[in-house]
Amino acid sequence: MTPVRVLVVDDSATMRSLIIESLRQDPGVEVVGQAGDPLEARDTIKLLNPDVITLDVEMPKMNGLDFLEKIMRLRPTPVIMVSNQTSLGTSTAIRALEIGAVDCVAKPSPQDRHTFDELAAKVKAAAHAHVHRYSRGIEPMKDFKATGPVANAFKSNGKLIAIGSSTGGVEALIKIISQFPADCPPTVITQHMPRLFTKSLAARMDRICAPQVSEAAEGAPLVPGHVYIAPAGDTHLEVGRSGKSLKCHLRLGDAVNGHRPSVDVLFASVAKYVGPDAIGVILTGMGRDGAASLLAMREAGARTLGQDEATCVVYGMPKVAFEIGAVQKQVSLDKMGREILDATKMSLEGVS
Repeated sequence: MTPVRVLVVDDSATMRSLIIESLRQDPGVEVVGQAGDPLEARDTIKLLNPDVITLDVEMPKMNGLDFLEKIMRLRPTPVIMVSNQTSLGTSTAIRALEIGAVDCVAKPSPQDRHTFDELAAKVKAAAHAHVHRYSRGIEPMKDFKATGPVANAFKSNGKLIAIGSSTGGVEALIKIISQFPADCPPTVITQHMPRLFTKSLAARMDRICAPQVSEAAEGAPLVPGHVYIAPAGDTHLEVGRSGKSLKCHLRLGDAVNGHRPSVDVLFASVAKYVGPDAIGVILTGMGRDGAASLLAMREAGARTLGQDEATCVVYGMPKVAFEIGAVQKQVSLDKMGREILDATKMSLEGVS
């Protein structure tokens, strides 16, 4: 098999060396070049035509976001963002994933020196990703949450929505949740991300979506109008019960399917405690995390949906789920938000 050809772009020579050293451990990856800034990278891309680019978020001469936009507009190529583990770095990486970056990794820190351990696998997955040409969207108005277009169109009926996603999931999640009304059913999400990045994802979604979006907290009640994102790190997000009420439970534990938090862990808890009153959704991502427990959700009476191949960045998790019979219906990303809301059987009057 021909190795995946990678261009490494970072203004730090030390960081470029660390990235290259990590990638060269995998015979399925070939580092064909490196660049210290976007202007140098532009010429190198034209010369080498790499399969995948790793791109630093913060660089001189042109920042990573501006350069990523140019790549995705003029020469769409799979890009993996490399970010500092800071509030600014992680929030910028989230915006990069919205623009069309396939995935992101964190730069090593004294607390976490193994952040590049999965880089080669991410690069190989990115090489097969479906990337699209970027067109600048319109940023939602600041008062969107207060004036949501369907603020009064829905009434809670006790349903719970559970979503699992990985590679390409940030863009998909934002597209879906931005279609939800302010009083949407309680929604729990496990998205595979590096540690600390889920906090920035929740903050970004909270700013631009009508529901309240936050990282899940231990014991937080699952109530309408709220979206809860599993925090990346040492715990799995589960749904639990306290009497008749549902709540978030963050459980310490080993990685499942190579992930912590794991979609399978979340879906298994939903199958157990929510059963037919749930809608399970599996979105773009590599691997098979979530497939087995989505099947358990379906067998427990839940409605189950999977993103279709044509709109997935990586058709891995939804493919496995579909092949084992866990997915009742495959849906394109453009239609997924509406399909989820339809499955809650709430009134759709007034929705455009």
